[in-house]
Amino acid sequence: MFTIEHDFDATVITLVDEGGQPLMEDVTVNAFEDCVTVEQYDPQRDEVVRVTFSLTQVRDLGAALNLPEGVYRL
Repeated sequence: MFTIEHDFDATVITLVDEGGQPLMEDVTVNAFEDCVTVEQYDPQRDEVVRVTFSLTQVRDLGAALNLPEGVYRL
C-alpha cells in the first residue's frame, strides 16, 4: 500500500509494508524541486534515517531499474 500527498514544496509518497513477517517501517519519499529524499525510521537507533538524491541520481536510478547488469552513463 502507498499514499501520495502534494504539499506546498514537495510531493510526498509513503510506502507501507503489508508483506509477510517481519514488517519493515514505512518508507517516505519526498520529491522536491531540486532533490529527492528517502526516509525510514530506524528502531535500533530510535531516529529517522534520510538519504538525499540529486535529480541526476534519481534519473540514473530510474534508468538502472530497466537495464541489464553493466556500467552506463546517460
